[in-house]
Amino acid sequence: MKTYQRMIQGILALLLACLILAPATGSAVPPRELPVKDTVTMVDLGAKTCVPCKMMEPILKELTAEYQGRAAIVFIDVWEDRALGRQFGVQAIPTQIFFDRHGKEVYRHVGFFSKQDIKKWVDMLLERT
Repeated sequence: MKTYQRMIQGILALLLACLILAPATGSAVPPRELPVKDTVTMVDLGAKTCVPCKMMEPILKELTAEYQGRAAIVFIDVWEDRALGRQFGVQAIPTQIFFDRHGKEVYRHVGFFSKQDIKKWVDMLLERT
């Protein structure tokens, strides 16, 4: 039992060291203006390796095409762009944040989100103005 506890403590110490030593600016991903100015925006903050995020990938591609020119559907990999993850206060992934045309956060959801539910929020925000 003590060996197991030491192993867990070692792993936690290693993870903490990685977080502390990670560059504060995240990766070399170019900065983005989010939410998109004068546009209804849905930002999905996740990771390419996260299972629910992978399940949402085809949904986001479809929605990007469906709302082209009317709303912005944006995916941010928080492992590649840690600064944006911190900026949006992400505590778990995936996190979806919906913004109205004025850049005001209107709704936040954590976890897998169906295409139907995303469309409901985007459509509601598009109808507002």
